[in-house]
Amino acid sequence: MRIASFNLENLDDRAGLEPTLADRIEILRPQLVRLRADILCLQEVNAQRPPAGGGGAGGPQPRIFSALDKLLAGTEYETFHRAASESSDGHGPMDVQNLVIVSRLPLAWHRQYWHDLAPPPETVMATAEPRDDTRHRIRWDRPVLHGAVRLPDDRLLHLFNLHLRAPLAAFIPGQKEAPFVWKTVPGWAEGFYLAAMKRTGQALETRMAVDRVFDSDPQALILVCGDMNAEAREIPLRILRGEEEDTGNGALAGRVLVPLERAVPESLRFTTLHAGQKLMIDHLLASRALTAHVTGAEIHNEALEDEVAGYALVQKSPESYHAPVVAEFDL
Repeated sequence: MRIASFNLENLDDRAGLEPTLADRIEILRPQLVRLRADILCLQEVNAQRPPAGGGGAGGPQPRIFSALDKLLAGTEYETFHRAASESSDGHGPMDVQNLVIVSRLPLAWHRQYWHDLAPPPETVMATAEPRDDTRHRIRWDRPVLHGAVRLPDDRLLHLFNLHLRAPLAAFIPGQKEAPFVWKTVPGWAEGFYLAAMKRTGQALETRMAVDRVFDSDPQALILVCGDMNAEAREIPLRILRGEEEDTGNGALAGRVLVPLERAVPESLRFTTLHAGQKLMIDHLLASRALTAHVTGAEIHNEALEDEVAGYALVQKSPESYHAPVVAEFDL
């Protein structure tokens, strides 16, 4: 069995979009075919409104994944089972940045976590202009998608698909001159602090959900997949992995999650290029029981372009600036 994670970067099909979806499919579809995955964990899958005529007295129909349908058309993934994240009101997918699991095997069930286990922290924005002493709830930008795939021997494989917030400063009232221009250093710093709170908080909620699975089955087969916007020693990954050196408790060793990219030579261990730096921010983290079945791992980064140079120099690039990661298991 092969399981892959890939951030498609705002896969969409809206009118006037450039590059067009057709341009993007020409690049992305061969990458998906090459993965030969039995399960795909995808991030940044945008959803579209159904054709005109939907809706009625009950309001507009939920969005659909027409762009994803077109991307997968003509591949074996077209007939796979799917599970997707939903908006916080539960009325279908969000317009942007949904999480989708595409699986050859049927999913026994799926659910999402969005402050179900970890309540949103509260803070007073110290640098807001005008001054605001209101306590604001800091909600995560996206949910975590948890799907359980039933294996032929009736065991469950637990998949957690997530996309943690990027380390970009969050909005602070009155502190922006332009979308990427801040008025003051303290304003930017507080925005960066809020972004870190969102990112680590979502990692915490994921880790809490993982431990619930361990509580019911210490030998559970668990794989945490996705764009985590963090490298191995950064706080979100440390929260997710739960290493003994951090918990200080050898009795918890069975709950450590193992980064499967360690099976890839260090020189090839990167999923993004940023201003010449090779960064490993997309991960597959496996439970100890699942690592017993690992037969290999790959990072398809041969054609990866530098995202900083790409955004500055390349007009309307159809690429994703993330490389897919895939692991193979004997299950």
